Amino acid sequence: MEEVKIFDAERKLMELIWERGTVRAAELVPLAREKMGWNKNTTYTVLRRLTERGVLRRSDPGFEVTALVSREEAAESETKNLLSRLYSGSLKLFFSSFLEKEHLSREELDKLREIIEKQSGGR
Repeated sequence: MEEVKIFDAERKLMELIWERGTVRAAELVPLAREKMGWNKNTTYTVLRRLTERGVLRRSDPGFEVTALVSREEAAESETKNLLSRLYSGSLKLFFSSFLEKEHLSREELDKLREIIEKQSGGR
């Protein structure tokens, strides 16, 4: 998968789009004003940037936008980027660092064991 970078402010707008599917920009303006305090120009600027980077597709007439990147794809890309920047891409380093500092419930630990066993083919 190609790296998808969605900045924090853009993610807020993308959440509104992901919730609605294809949506008219004119419908997003009042939502962005209500949720984020944005004006019309800010909303349209963010939509333009996302479209230029291939995150959204714009359809006319009506300036409808459709997400070309799913919420899951964006999360996966951000996770890979975070691992690369903070842990040199090492899942082992990330997990050991995380597990040393976090207290997990029995249920969370059991779920992690289940995932690891599935990955290792039950070995």
